[in-house]
Amino acid sequence: MEETQQNSFLGEGKLGKLMLKFSIPCILSLLVSALYNIVDQIFVGNSELSTLGNAATGVVFPIFIIAQAFAWCFGDGCAAHLNICQGKKDAASAPRSIGTGITVTLCTSLLLLALFYPLAKPVLTLFGASANSIGYATEYFNIVLAFFPVFMLMNMMNAVIRADGSPAWSMASMLAGAVTNIALDPAFIYGAKWGMAGAAWATAIGQCLSFLISLFYFIRRTKTFKLKWKNLIPNFKVFANALKLGASSFITQMSIVLISLVCNIMLAKYGAQSHYGADIPIAVIGIESKVFTVVINIVVGIVLGCQPILGYNLGAGNFDRVKKLYRNILLSTIGVGLTFTVLFEAAPRAVVSIFGTPKNIPNPDDYWLFAEKTFRIFLSLLTFTCIIKMSSIFFQSVGRPVRAVISSLVRDIVLFIPLVCIFPIFWGVEGILYAAPAADVAAFLLTLILTITYFKGKRSIPTPAQEEPASSCPDRTF
Repeated sequence: MEETQQNSFLGEGKLGKLMLKFSIPCILSLLVSALYNIVDQIFVGNSELSTLGNAATGVVFPIFIIAQAFAWCFGDGCAAHLNICQGKKDAASAPRSIGTGITVTLCTSLLLLALFYPLAKPVLTLFGASANSIGYATEYFNIVLAFFPVFMLMNMMNAVIRADGSPAWSMASMLAGAVTNIALDPAFIYGAKWGMAGAAWATAIGQCLSFLISLFYFIRRTKTFKLKWKNLIPNFKVFANALKLGASSFITQMSIVLISLVCNIMLAKYGAQSHYGADIPIAVIGIESKVFTVVINIVVGIVLGCQPILGYNLGAGNFDRVKKLYRNILLSTIGVGLTFTVLFEAAPRAVVSIFGTPKNIPNPDDYWLFAEKTFRIFLSLLTFTCIIKMSSIFFQSVGRPVRAVISSLVRDIVLFIPLVCIFPIFWGVEGILYAAPAADVAAFLLTLILTITYFKGKRSIPTPAQEEPASSCPDRTF
């Protein structure tokens, strides 16, 4: 594979312009991806389904994340592997790992479908569905579950499309599906009066359109690799390199699932013991999760958009450019975190009201009270959270999967989950809200140490000419 003019530009162009060119479409693409869940919740929340409908979509959301965890693991891993291979002038490995990634994604989606379909009600109950919301949740879930293969392949392919130097195409793919979803939601929910089923069908049809656009790109529009039918035959030796690079994406997403599971169990338990009841805390946290996803997707979009630049320059030995680009990414991340922190502290009710007003619960005032406390306490150190998530993906992009996993796991698994279980023992359901900022402080300090030691240990790296030639792109260890 000859180096294209675009790839050469990654190593020579101005970093500010490159960052804008690659990150903005990536941010928009990920924001549009988040809309698939948010739009449903907005229309459902403003319908007669109201709070119980929001609670139902909230308990389904973690299962979407499970599917996305696998898709992003395979897609982000293949994307990072592709960019590093570009810098190292390795033409053979990337198509093999990408083709294997597609096949593995499809097989995984079918396994998840077969696993969840017969266990829908027990799983949804486990994730916090109450007797009042389980019917709505099951109706919604059974439809979207059938389209898991489309949903997962769409996410996997879009990660590779961005890494292939076409973030605008990835954005267009996601935007087309989201616009379709937005147009069909009111038609199905209000016009046809399909309720939760209408929201599910609108989402599924939008995902199908996004998938078809992504598929067309793979067939006709790829720039830096050519995928052949034989590449779809799994080659796990090459794919192992991509899988290691995508491991942090999987762990990050699955940690969200575990957090949602534990959090919903604690919210249901201690919420039922409070004047809020069980449904209000779960509905509010469901909204918080969707809003939090929007913020994190902006940060993730910044660093993932820069992944081709990071991977290429790392592979080519241009570490000074890697360091300068990291500084730009960090400053942008801090700006995003502070902006949304001010918004959530100053106007939490305005944010929550987008998702409708409570109609089918006994005490609407309790709903608004818990919503305000959630956004002001739970998200008080959002800037730290953004830096932690950004750092994890940065380490993944530069071939440091162990650091990526550590920075992600410590915040979500090692700290947050135990605190969610401990704090409500002393402070009730509101104690759960303080677990997030407490975990953010400790995890931020660890991430800071990991980042400083990484850059101190990488003052210079060998150029490709000094490295031993390889037929594949070996993973860089801790």
